Amino acid sequence: MLIQAKTLKGFKLGSLDGNIGGVSDFYFDDHRWVIRYLVADTGGWLTGRSVLISPYALIAAHKDQGNIEINLTKDQIKNSPSPDCDKPVSRQFEKEYNGYYGWPSYWGGPSTWGAYPMPVSDPQLYVSNIIDSTESHDPHLRSTDEVTGYHLQASDGEIGHVVDFIIDDQTWAIRYLVVDTNNWWPSKNILVSPGWIKRVSWTDEKVFVDLTRDAIKAAPAYKSDELISRSYENSLFQHYGASDYWSLELEEQSTR
Repeated sequence: MLIQAKTLKGFKLGSLDGNIGGVSDFYFDDHRWVIRYLVADTGGWLTGRSVLISPYALIAAHKDQGNIEINLTKDQIKNSPSPDCDKPVSRQFEKEYNGYYGWPSYWGGPSTWGAYPMPVSDPQLYVSNIIDSTESHDPHLRSTDEVTGYHLQASDGEIGHVVDFIIDDQTWAIRYLVVDTNNWWPSKNILVSPGWIKRVSWTDEKVFVDLTRDAIKAAPAYKSDELISRSYENSLFQHYGASDYWSLELEEQSTR
């Protein structure tokens, strides 16, 4: 299911023995554009401490109930390594965090989640990966809150700003950035696939795409109150003459 990041924010997080708080943000990998951690606001339960929850721990997201089930106990979460909120999430922290829970490293294989295209919850299926201890500690994790508001730069000028993200709740890949173009065309939001992004300037807070303003203007509009259908996605990729992500992922899996 494709779901808006704004919808997921505020969802309650239910552990195996009670509620631990709610989703307040997400950290994503800016190389693969995949959510690597949900940031949990634990409120008074852990004296306001924020903790990271990996998709490895997620059982299911229930949109109708506004909650996400987690396969962890409160004690496990309470005793888990805590990131330094004033610093970027380091690879050193991630190794400690994954080691604490016994999860495989997502950076240790060719797929989105290491050896698999999605988080695998069965430890018997884990593939152990030996990571060189000299590997860079910069995992390039970004906050969705941070990127919200970045301007979209087309090949011939600015055309809007990022207002949301569309997330696949199976793979936790970011399928689209939602861009508000109201300053140019009233009442029109459009979707941009990460595959169409040339680069992101984190210092200038801009997302560059190799698309013209006219092409973006003529793209199928996105309506946040409607479910994204495969028919809509087909029309979007056909409009830009681009390959769709689901065919590319099937092709990638078949070659392994």
